[in-house]
Amino acid sequence: MERYKVIEELGDGTCGSVFKALNLETNEIVAIKKMKRKFYVWEECINLREVKSLRKLNHPNIVKLKEVVRENHELFFIFEYMECNLYQVMQGRQIPFSEAEIRNLMSQVLQGLAYMHKNGYFHRDLKPENLLVTDDVIKIADFGLAREVTSVPPYTDYVSTRWYRAPEVLLQSLTYTPAIDMWAIGAILAELFTLNPLFPGESETDQIYKICNVLGTPDYATWPEGMYLSQSLNFSFVQVKPANLSELIPQASPDALDLIMHLCAWDPQKRPTAEQSLHHPFFNVGMLHTFPFLASDGLEETPNQAEPEPKLELNLWDFGTASDDCYLGLTLGIKPSVSDLGVVPKISHICEYDFIGTQGMLLDSEFQGYSGTSTAFWPLLTLACSSSAVPVSSSLQSSYLRNGSQAMNPPIGVGESSEFAIAAMQSNSFDRHSLGLAISLPFHQGRV
Repeated sequence: MERYKVIEELGDGTCGSVFKALNLETNEIVAIKKMKRKFYVWEECINLREVKSLRKLNHPNIVKLKEVVRENHELFFIFEYMECNLYQVMQGRQIPFSEAEIRNLMSQVLQGLAYMHKNGYFHRDLKPENLLVTDDVIKIADFGLAREVTSVPPYTDYVSTRWYRAPEVLLQSLTYTPAIDMWAIGAILAELFTLNPLFPGESETDQIYKICNVLGTPDYATWPEGMYLSQSLNFSFVQVKPANLSELIPQASPDALDLIMHLCAWDPQKRPTAEQSLHHPFFNVGMLHTFPFLASDGLEETPNQAEPEPKLELNLWDFGTASDDCYLGLTLGIKPSVSDLGVVPKISHICEYDFIGTQGMLLDSEFQGYSGTSTAFWPLLTLACSSSAVPVSSSLQSSYLRNGSQAMNPPIGVGESSEFAIAAMQSNSFDRHSLGLAISLPFHQGRV
């Protein structure tokens, strides 16, 4: 460790102390975390959760572990240096963050979290102190409690700081999922607007009481697993009605409030994943949601046969709040691989369609200079109609893994009490064309 010169102590925690230091060989400023316990075998060091996870994770919004040093039975982690944490930033604010600033910060955190979950880890201790900030860049840090998504329960019931702890953990569930990270994200998002914690409980019991005061009392309809957990602990929820979130967080837009409510859902299976959250309208301000997309008269198709064909990506999500007035979002995105912008659709349209007695949406695209028209059909099945008429298979990636198996989210689409239910997306029919299109439609009782 003689290569490093300590400049100042940045903080002291249960497991270790953090110092700002200078690398004398490179003149680089780094952060050094000195662990408090002794390590007598190198294998102990490399098997630490923080080391194992950070060695596998490489993302712009996850703090970088540069080096691990064991010297005289003492263990040191050498990290990239960040100026401060999000808690310190909030404490130093004289005025609230603008929504654009909050959007920028949270989109970065969600990108890092989505990468982490995709690569098999969940954090379990997300809080403002563990989000490091330099200028307008924010990174997830402190992976001491990180676990693999596929690790075998039971898990410890003491994870994360109480104010950001999910209700299933407060009720001592031993089989929780990465959805506990999403709860913490919702609480942090709310705090960025008010600069005060949303659920400032003084004990675990008081924490649940604080949550009830905001979300209202859960029941078997909203969170059946929670009812069984509370019964096993002989715990009774206080009976209160949900608060008006717009009064608690008056600075937040309706989209922001909607995202907070989804992230802080009682039932972990109803919380969106980090990837799904990034598609929420809160993060899509200013994006084009018009239809149709028409070719300019002066453009002609001049395809380059030597280049690979464009790749089409489909995403479907639902962030509706009312059972009879759901928001259906459909995005068709292109990974550009054709340099000539002359390849454009001649006409596209979407309409209601009746196919052998089944109402649905017909998406049609025709391209200049290309023979034939390609269409895709998504049936909208009435509840009286047998769903076996149309093959249904999930088109969305599983949100979480539990005990090595998939813990599926509830269906994404029209609410169950709605007149119509939407079948899962069928195979891509646009595999031969280049298409650029974005649609956001309110979905009301069978109307498109």
